[in-house]
Amino acid sequence: MEIILFKAILVLVLFLISLGIAAYSTYAERKVAAFLQDRIGPDRAGPFGLLQPIADGVKMFLKEEIIPNHSNRWLFILGPCIFMLTALMTSAVIPWGMPLEFNGTKYALQVADINIGILYIMGVLSVGVYGIMIGGWASNNKYALLGAIRGSSQMISYELAMGMSIISILLISDGSLSLSHIVESQKGMNWNVFYQPLGFLIFLICAFAEANRTPFDLPESESELIGGYHTEYSSMKLGLFLFAEYINMFISSTVISCLYFGGYQFPGLEYLSAHLPANLVSVISIGALFTKVFFFIFFFMWVRWTIPRFRYDQLMRLGWQVLLPLSIANMLITGGVITFFNL
Repeated sequence: MEIILFKAILVLVLFLISLGIAAYSTYAERKVAAFLQDRIGPDRAGPFGLLQPIADGVKMFLKEEIIPNHSNRWLFILGPCIFMLTALMTSAVIPWGMPLEFNGTKYALQVADINIGILYIMGVLSVGVYGIMIGGWASNNKYALLGAIRGSSQMISYELAMGMSIISILLISDGSLSLSHIVESQKGMNWNVFYQPLGFLIFLICAFAEANRTPFDLPESESELIGGYHTEYSSMKLGLFLFAEYINMFISSTVISCLYFGGYQFPGLEYLSAHLPANLVSVISIGALFTKVFFFIFFFMWVRWTIPRFRYDQLMRLGWQVLLPLSIANMLITGGVITFFNL
């Protein structure tokens, strides 16, 4: 019963953290853009503009909700719900820190430590494509449909190279698909990025494409498709699409940190575990993971305001003719090195 209660509290906390980070990522993105463009950014709602995300949320809730007459009403509503649900589900298998200890019992900071954690994340991301496709099709708008087709084909194309790069990680992690095992195998500075620099680069590029972030934001390119697959959406349905994109960016940053940068592991963690209370070490490990996550979120934003958008043919060529062959070659080289050197 205690474990069920702890897991329920953990789910609620992760839900609130995901929404909070998504909300304040919008504020951070505006501030980063303003800094890079020598502007001030939002500074009216609250001190330093810190209440701007709350003001935006209230605005979203109070805006008039419009459902087009010629749309498929139920699918139009279902699209953003699926996209938001799948974005939130991906956090279930991520280890967020060292276990907490209460009354002599240790509780893992992970909702579900399943032995196919990475496969679960890839599967849930694949279902998220349906949210985009259903929303674009149900809008009965040619721009929304074009955006949905772009989004679904882009996500499917880049999932292949992403999956191949993950196989290389599995080869050097004793074949385990469990995220907690992969993180534990990177103790100290034994991070996978040192063994898989090419795999990390491929995974990072694919993460940009999966999250529809610039320079891969073709599904919603305003200069061509008005707003892409969410052209006809308003009020909080539009808010769900936008929130889900920022949650995907947050989860992508977390998965990159766990796969390639040791997750909550950092040099000296074992020493601290031997000399400090378990719960204090757990808090420090959570801080280490979120430090890495916030760095990658900043990197996502930095790239958005630095690199221009690809043409669609360039995007597809990069995915199929460059990243996929590179990821296959990386996998074969990794397997060969492990086999011939008995690693």
